[in-house]
Amino acid sequence: MCGILVSCGPETELEAFEKGLETLKDRGPDDWRIRNAGQGLMGFRRLAIMGLNSGGMQPFERNGNLAVCNGELYGFRTMKETLLPEYDLSSGSDCELILPMYEKYGTDMFSMLDAEFVCVIYDAEKDTYIAARDPIGIRPMFYGFTKHNEICFGSTPASLMPIADHIKPFPPGTYYLDGKFHAYETIEKARLPYFKGDLDTITGKIRDLLVEGVKKRMDSDVPVGYLLSGGLDSSLVCAIAQRYSDKPIRTFAIGMEKDAIDLKYAREVAEFIGSDHTEVMISREDVLEALPDVIKALATWDITTIRASLGMYLLCRYIHENTDIRVLFTGEISDELFGYKYTDFAPDPASFQKEAEKRIHEIHMYDVLRADRCISSNSLESRVPFGDLAFVRYVMAIDPAMKMNTYGMGKYLLRTAFADENILPESIRLRDKAAFSDAVGHSLVEDIKAYAEELYTDEEAEVLYSTYDYKPPYTKESLLYRQIFEHYYPGMADMIIDFWLPNQSWDGCRVSDPSARYLSNYGKSGV
Repeated sequence: MCGILVSCGPETELEAFEKGLETLKDRGPDDWRIRNAGQGLMGFRRLAIMGLNSGGMQPFERNGNLAVCNGELYGFRTMKETLLPEYDLSSGSDCELILPMYEKYGTDMFSMLDAEFVCVIYDAEKDTYIAARDPIGIRPMFYGFTKHNEICFGSTPASLMPIADHIKPFPPGTYYLDGKFHAYETIEKARLPYFKGDLDTITGKIRDLLVEGVKKRMDSDVPVGYLLSGGLDSSLVCAIAQRYSDKPIRTFAIGMEKDAIDLKYAREVAEFIGSDHTEVMISREDVLEALPDVIKALATWDITTIRASLGMYLLCRYIHENTDIRVLFTGEISDELFGYKYTDFAPDPASFQKEAEKRIHEIHMYDVLRADRCISSNSLESRVPFGDLAFVRYVMAIDPAMKMNTYGMGKYLLRTAFADENILPESIRLRDKAAFSDAVGHSLVEDIKAYAEELYTDEEAEVLYSTYDYKPPYTKESLLYRQIFEHYYPGMADMIIDFWLPNQSWDGCRVSDPSARYLSNYGKSGV
């Protein structure tokens, strides 16, 4: 991961700008630079992943134009040869393509990229700034306005706080130009008509696209690792990567000392695929001690996101402190595409599809945010194969009637896609879904709830709930999260749209606790 910060006008004080850029040190520990861009400032903090020499340092400059980019441009070596053969690109950095592409294609370039990215470009001839974000929002960017109403862009809310107010998430699939946001892709909207082919054709395409999504992300100039929970999604990512690796990949799993659920499944997968596997154990004290740091890194008050982040953050911290790994693969986005436990209650295919569209549209505020912050705050970079653009476009366009759980098994299409591959143990390929925070250990959440119970009496909690106008907390646990959030990000709660809960309008989903453990169909998921 890298960090970017850009102020588009002359009124930003350099000292405040430097303070904002310093907050991105974890995202970019290797080097930093600030350049004048027109009347504004353009800052960059680097985590070197591709093109490790100094030529890959940003901002890039060509013909007076400047650009900063936090991203991975997949297939960039081929793009150099086919799209930009007339340009001398020698740094080895994939992001070096941003300026030549802009000079050649203008804003049409954004829809051409197969990438997880955010970037800001300064066009010197037009004296204007262009900012853009990938269609899913896998890489983070926020925007705000200075007291002189100048727009600013930064990788995190914290980076913008010294120089701007009214901070909001930059919308995915969008570029900003001349005071307006322009949508260049709404990836959650299926390109109709739906794909309604036979099961073998559909699942074969799912398999091929996911394999390609993993393979293209294995290109790295630094050591790579893999988060392995033992659930279907992360296990598939690891198994595919191992199949196409010439040596054992390095996999990592985490669990509570008392009641780790995932560890035994992750160990089974690691033994089957032959990975170099590490297990990390954590305690109640580890979780509670990390809670403020996790919420500060996440910049969220959402219950589900925080719970699921605690184990992930601690595992990433271990990897950062004990290995030379700089890139981590993870299994996010599969649930939103293929369905989660609560989507078993979808009343019809149209409702299933509408819910999937909503979740993919908002995922940059939840699971994608979690993956980015837990990994990047520990000076690592995330790779998310289920977020591959071709894969997402295809799965979203499959007839939703085929994706609904009418098979007695969730994610049937994904499981079936790898049924004949001998890529995983059958017990894992068919393993029921477990929520990550629960699978790290049920005690993780129970310990936090008990801690919150000790902090507030019932009467105190009721009074404190009412002090929040926007999305007020409604349990002592959520109150604890909200108070920590407000300490770091006062008055900024509307950066998150809502609590990540099952669809409350569906029968069977009207639960106040977001864990799937409280749904009637949870079954043996957490065993």
